[in-house]
Amino acid sequence: MSILSIKHLSKTFGTHIVLTDIDFDVEKKDIISIIGSSGSGKSTILRCINLLEKPTTGDILYNNKSIFDTNNSISSYRSKVGMVFQNFNLFNNMSVLKNCMIGQEKVLKIKEDEAKDTSIFFLKKVGMLPYINAKPRQLSGGQKQRVAIARALCMKPDALLFDEPTSALDPQMVNEVLLVMRDLANEGMTMLIVTHEMAFAKDVSNKILFIHEGHIVEQGSPEEVLKNPKEEKTKDFLKRFIER
Repeated sequence: MSILSIKHLSKTFGTHIVLTDIDFDVEKKDIISIIGSSGSGKSTILRCINLLEKPTTGDILYNNKSIFDTNNSISSYRSKVGMVFQNFNLFNNMSVLKNCMIGQEKVLKIKEDEAKDTSIFFLKKVGMLPYINAKPRQLSGGQKQRVAIARALCMKPDALLFDEPTSALDPQMVNEVLLVMRDLANEGMTMLIVTHEMAFAKDVSNKILFIHEGHIVEQGSPEEVLKNPKEEKTKDFLKRFIER
């Protein structure tokens, strides 16, 4: 059974059509990379899945139930389908440790001691244990993103959504975040990743979606989409990418 099923999703802002008939499933342990040019609608797909944007039409099923069912708690759903943002979205007035604890305490209603233990476990996992008392302003971009990943993991999610997690980072910091993501992939974490890191997408993903002007133009394995694309638009995109 799919963890997530995105059913004929569309999104418009006024008269501007951003997404059209987006339709795919996310199975347990899938690593799906979403690629495409800037402005193609990639991030909007994740924002709709995380309910930061409401789709105009279509449905999203989580464990076979619509997330738009009025009985569902949005905060509870978001704890199970976590989001890691391009710009970290950490609480600047809180320590690294508290950033990781607060969601557990407020949303999952976990007691402080248990939340602290869980936070320490995942901060250690991403190599950020020495910084538990630091504030975000004292960290590099790569360190902030690793804290953001730890924070999402603390909620014990079924799947993680990554919205261009390395695009705000200096080149030397990109690798430290990608290494954490590789480890998560190897451990079987289900991930949906909007990325321009084509080598990472090829090596780590089991599925690739190529988005062009709000449509899924092509989807399949990395071998199919990146090495043997069928569609001219995919070929043109990959050619430009290689030429850069």
